[in-house]
Amino acid sequence: MAKLMLHGDLDHPATLSVADLRDWVQHRAAVTFDCATNGPQHHVFEGALLRDVVGDAGPSFDARRRKDRCRFLLAVSGGDGHHAVLSWAELDVDFGDSPVLLATRLDGEDLDETGAQLVVPTDRCGARYVSAVTHVWFGSLSPPNLGLWSVRRSRARSRWT
Repeated sequence: MAKLMLHGDLDHPATLSVADLRDWVQHRAAVTFDCATNGPQHHVFEGALLRDVVGDAGPSFDARRRKDRCRFLLAVSGGDGHHAVLSWAELDVDFGDSPVLLATRLDGEDLDETGAQLVVPTDRCGARYVSAVTHVWFGSLSPPNLGLWSVRRSRARSRWT
């Protein structure tokens, strides 16, 4: 039975099966997206909202501070090596409120054996649909060290003047 690891900056990381994902409220999404290799695809997915699953795992941000939530990312990996990145703000109800799913069913068929699928219903292209999800990493974006960048930029500028 396929499982996925939910890990990163979370109070309660977990290993979840498709059956475990059915413990969350299941949402339905009828989607059409363009596939680069197979053309337009039409499917019906059912599953848990990714924001609910991650939210229950205890993300390490201060939920009262909107700007704090904006610096968090999710990296989703599939069994075939495919990866997709989303921002927490895309999912957060105060921002994008996108109904991204960890699907447990595809066109009426259970995904218990093959694994959950990441579904981004608002995408026109299917590149962020990840099959057989193995990992969902949640973490913050560290700001770049601008001090060092500024010093290098100043040195480079002085060489050209």
